[in-house]
Amino acid sequence: MHKIVALWAVPRSTSTAFEWMMRQRGDLDCLHEPFGEAWYQGEDPLWPRFTEGEKTTPGLTLESVWEDIKARAEKGPVFLKDFPHYINHMWDPEFLSHFTHAFLIRDPAKTITSMYNKWPDFDELEVGFPEQRALFDLLTALNGTPPPVVDSDDLLENPEEMTEAFCAAVGIPYMPEALSWEPGGDPSAHSWWDGGSFHANLAKSTGLTRQTRKYVEIENTPERVRRVHRRMLPHYQKMHQHRIRVPQMA
Repeated sequence: MHKIVALWAVPRSTSTAFEWMMRQRGDLDCLHEPFGEAWYQGEDPLWPRFTEGEKTTPGLTLESVWEDIKARAEKGPVFLKDFPHYINHMWDPEFLSHFTHAFLIRDPAKTITSMYNKWPDFDELEVGFPEQRALFDLLTALNGTPPPVVDSDDLLENPEEMTEAFCAAVGIPYMPEALSWEPGGDPSAHSWWDGGSFHANLAKSTGLTRQTRKYVEIENTPERVRRVHRRMLPHYQKMHQHRIRVPQMA
C-alpha cells in the first residue's frame, strides 16, 4: 500500500485551500472529506441535525469509504483532508497505522464565527476541536512524538516556508509551483456538500499568497456561540504549542 497522508482539520480552517494546493501537485490522489460525506449524507447519517427526508446515499458508509481509500492507496499515494470527529469511534492502532498524520489548526474565534455565519444553527458536535485534540494526544501517546501541526495563520503569513516544512514533515517532495494556480478553478467539483458554496472565494483565488494575520472579535456573537468558543479554545491552545515553526516566524 502506498502512503496515505491525512490532514486532520476542523471546519472553516482554510483546509480546502490547502487541499486545493495539494491537488495542483499532480502526484497524489486527493480526496475531499470522504468520511464527512458518509457522516452527513451516507445511508445512516451521524450528524446531530439530521432530520428524516434529508439527502442520504444508499451504500455509502464510513466503512465503504475506508475500503475505497485503501483501494486507491493500492494504486498510488493518497492525500485526504477530513475532520476527526467524523470517525472518532474508528480510532484504533491498526486503523491509525495506515496513515501519515498531520493536523491543521485555526484560531476558534475565526472558525466558529465563520460557522455561525454559514450555519447559524450549527451544533457544537460539528465544531470538532475536542476530537482533533483527542486524536493528536492519542497519536502522540502511540508514537512517542507529536505529529506535525500547521496553524492556518502561520500558513497564510508564510505559505512557501510552511508548505515546505509540512512536506518535509510528512515525507513528500516540496513542489513550490503548486502554490499558484489559475483563477476560475472549480473546487465544487470535488465537494459533496451543497455544490461547494463554502468555497466561492477559493474558486476566485490564484494561489496561497501571503496574508497579514487578522483578529476576529467573538464578543458580538450570541452567548451560545461565545460559550462554544470558550470550550474550544483550550484544545486549540494545547495543539498550538506543538505547531511547526519556520525561521521567518521570529
